[in-house]
Amino acid sequence: MGLRKILTVDESALHKTCREVTSFDWKLHKLLKDMKDTLEEADGVGLAAPQVGILRRVVVVDTGEEILELVNPTLVETSGEQTGAEGCLSVPGKYGLVTRPSYAKVRAQDRDGNWFEAEGEGLTARCFCHELDHLDGIVFTEVMDRFLTEEELKNPE
Repeated sequence: MGLRKILTVDESALHKTCREVTSFDWKLHKLLKDMKDTLEEADGVGLAAPQVGILRRVVVVDTGEEILELVNPTLVETSGEQTGAEGCLSVPGKYGLVTRPSYAKVRAQDRDGNWFEAEGEGLTARCFCHELDHLDGIVFTEVMDRFLTEEELKNPE
């Protein structure tokens, strides 16, 4: 099991734009495996490469049915709107009120460079948008309306 250290919001790598992946080799495969292991160990729903200190356009997302590997992902379609609590493995213990699309479709490459599309609603759509923001150096605290209080987290409406 290859676990990687998850960087916290004060570390500069989280605020930089990531470079496109051009080599679909064993290094990428190892990064993806390590990111999956790290995501599962941290009990998260998404993890972007800059969160583990790698400035490449790579994301893993747990859809509830599978862990998707997204290499060089882009949002190709969004619709609707949802506002709700959002957290981040790089901002431990803090949650904010964030508005995201309620539906999102991404186009990405797999670990071997083949293009595909994936779509999701609700939490998966939120996660796609959140993780792709990371690839452009954006942390959710920069797009949230406000932090949620402990009382709000205990008693959601």
